[in-house]
Amino acid sequence: MAERKRRSDFEDRNKPELQEGVVAGRNAVLEALKRPEGVEKIFILRGGHEGSIVRIIALAKEKKINVQECDRVKLEFLTGSQNHQGVAAYLRQKDYCTVDDILACARERGEPPLIVVADEIADPHNLGAIIRTADACGAHGVIIPRHRGVGVTPAVSKSSAGAVVHVNIAKVTNLSQTLAELKEKGLWVYGTDGAARDCVFDVDLTGPAAIVIGSEGAGMSRLVSEHCDFRLKIPMYGEVNSLNASVAAGVLLFETVRQRRFSKGVL
Repeated sequence: MAERKRRSDFEDRNKPELQEGVVAGRNAVLEALKRPEGVEKIFILRGGHEGSIVRIIALAKEKKINVQECDRVKLEFLTGSQNHQGVAAYLRQKDYCTVDDILACARERGEPPLIVVADEIADPHNLGAIIRTADACGAHGVIIPRHRGVGVTPAVSKSSAGAVVHVNIAKVTNLSQTLAELKEKGLWVYGTDGAARDCVFDVDLTGPAAIVIGSEGAGMSRLVSEHCDFRLKIPMYGEVNSLNASVAAGVLLFETVRQRRFSKGVL
């Protein structure tokens, strides 16, 4: 028993960890290279110069980005996964922005702010999909908590299909306080809640909005829920009474897009 425990402890200590600021996978790295100023270094699996890897190397050299060959063990350590497709990129540490940066983006576009708030999302695939959807619907940024929930790890980057490079992402210490500050700046806060009275399709989402997506199992935390101006439900007509967090985000975000287009006379 003691020997088994020692072996388990050794495996835990040497298990690859997800590292923030790393993008893994061919498509994700190609997306990152569209903004080369944000890429510090690229790691290529030694001997893996084939397919789109050749294009990645050529683009990196064109942009004067350092390309380093490494073995499979190092790539797995950097990305925390075996699904790195033979390439990873280190992003510069300006990845995270501030909430004010997100609001400034809305002002520059001349649009009412549309912000996604991820409340303790633990599944990197969910957060990645939420970021991808935020990019697709033109949201001005995503806010995540500093201590509870996943950060921008390689799995998040890959699940976002590279959208993490294009979306403003702010990491804050206190989500509740941040929501209070957004309300002071004129934003309405909408939270997702399956037990809510109001349906997402019956509420005006055309104004400045922060949309809170609760965690996979517990939903919104109590303090975050208390800061919501509206709690919204998505009508369910089947036997399953809940949606994946990223799917719920998609429903709310594109309903917001639909309402805003309609309010401008765009059908």
